[in-house]
Amino acid sequence: MKTRRNILIALGAGALAASLGSFAQEQRKVWRIGFFYLGSREMALDRLRIFLEGMRELGYVEHKNFVVELRFADGKYERLPGISAELVGMKVDVIVANGSAMYRLLQQATSTIPVVITTSADPVREGFAASLARPGGNFTGLSTGNAEVAPKYIELLKIAVPKIARVGVLMNITNAGYPGQLKIVRAAAEKAGITVIAVGAHTPDEIERGLKKLAQDRAEGVIVLADTFFAQQTRQIAALALRHRLPTIVSTREEAAAGGFMSYGGDTLEFFRRAATYVDKILKGAKPGDLPIELPTKFALVINRKTAKAIGLAVPQELLLRADEVIE
Repeated sequence: MKTRRNILIALGAGALAASLGSFAQEQRKVWRIGFFYLGSREMALDRLRIFLEGMRELGYVEHKNFVVELRFADGKYERLPGISAELVGMKVDVIVANGSAMYRLLQQATSTIPVVITTSADPVREGFAASLARPGGNFTGLSTGNAEVAPKYIELLKIAVPKIARVGVLMNITNAGYPGQLKIVRAAAEKAGITVIAVGAHTPDEIERGLKKLAQDRAEGVIVLADTFFAQQTRQIAALALRHRLPTIVSTREEAAAGGFMSYGGDTLEFFRRAATYVDKILKGAKPGDLPIELPTKFALVINRKTAKAIGLAVPQELLLRADEVIE
């Protein structure tokens, strides 16, 4: 009996030791997170900072229980395939990315590594999710909701330029979501009696030619559809719009602060903080396909009055009263 008791005690101690060892091993796990950004490191700094803040708020300590594999394409699309393959080959635990072009490449490169979308106008229409409520597959994250607010751009431009008859649309021709967004803009413009002139661009030279064409075609306002590459070229777009005296409406406050006439959209930086919550859930075992894609809870209108003065546009009082912020 004593021998049997000793054996049971030994087995119990062994099981406990194994359990504790497993727990300690789990505690020592260092997660590897890929951070894949289309633009430059400089452009990504604020977004990376906010993401890391979000991770710290959730109890993670960088270099202790997670490391970030940073990859920047510097706005060069030709670099995306190589970076996508590299991150997938490293077998990182999760990838945080921004931009439809890289989502598409990651979708082709892996069906197992979770991917957290940080900005997408319409991830369902672009084919990255089966639905917002239940994405399915290995993609989840956040949508900017810009596809649905496109009619708002027409409404705001109509207030800013009451007699507007022709509006330009600058879109990135490599973005799979833009045909759908352009269709929504055209429908809203048609109801308002406005003609739409669309130009596509995915290089700095094409942006320059595109805005020049819109000026030559007598566009009285320009909608810059949200795009990661355009965010990289914010200052170029603002300078060209100023040169051609074109009032622009953009999707982020950063673009308005850089010289755009006005912006309407969600808080892009906050999307990266929210991305940390998705990473946390995935690292704790949640399947990305079961995590609903979030939409912004608030859209802000920002007016750059300095830009308005520079292009000779008097901002209507109605627009100023509706603004969440006026940049003087």
